[in-house]
Amino acid sequence: MLEQLKRNYAFAVIRGKTAEDALEIARHAIIGGIKNIEVTYSTPDASRVIKTLVDEYSSDDTVVIGAGTVMTKALAEEALAAGAQFLVSPHFSAEIQEIAKEAGNLYFPGCATVTEIVTAMEAGCSIIKLFPGGSLGPHFIKDIHGPIPDVALMPSGGVSIENVAAWKAAGACAVGVGSALSAKVATEGYSSVTAFAKAFMAAVEG
Repeated sequence: MLEQLKRNYAFAVIRGKTAEDALEIARHAIIGGIKNIEVTYSTPDASRVIKTLVDEYSSDDTVVIGAGTVMTKALAEEALAAGAQFLVSPHFSAEIQEIAKEAGNLYFPGCATVTEIVTAMEAGCSIIKLFPGGSLGPHFIKDIHGPIPDVALMPSGGVSIENVAAWKAAGACAVGVGSALSAKVATEGYSSVTAFAKAFMAAVEG
C-alpha cells in the first residue's frame, strides 16, 4: 500500500461542499490520473463518501482511498470503519498513530518542525506530511534531508502545477493538492477537475 501511494505520487485532498460534491471531485480527479484520494473530515458525511469510493474502486488496486483532517481518536476509528486505507491529519497525534498501527493502517501526520518530524518518525509514521507546505517551501525538504536523509516527506498546502516539479526535485516522496483541484467547478463544472488533474500529473512527470 505504501509503495502504491508513492508510485501514484499525487494526493487529491477532497473538501466537498456536500457529500455528492466530494464524490464527483474524487471521481473526476481519478479520471485525470490522481489516484490517491484523501477525503477530508471537513466534508459533510465524509465517512459515507469514503465508503462509497472504497466500494466503487475496490477492483482497481491503483486507486487508494483515505481520510484527511482526522483530528481525534473517534474520527480515526470512524474512518477506519468506513474502509479508509490511510489517515492524514494536520498535526501529529500519538493516539491516532497507535490506532492506525493496531489496525495495520497508515498514518501521515502534519509536521512543520524538526522535532515534530522526528517524534512522528520515532512513533512509526512512514510518511510525514509537511504542513503548511506553502509556508515551508521546497528548500525545507532539502534542509531536513541533510541531517535526516531517509525521512519520507509529503508537502500539502501550497503545491501547484507551477511548483510541483520543484517539490519533486527537492526530494518530496509525494505531494498533496487541494483547493486548486476544484477551483473552477462552480464556473466550468467537474470536467475542470479532470483537466487540472491531467495537467498536474503532466507537471509531475515532467
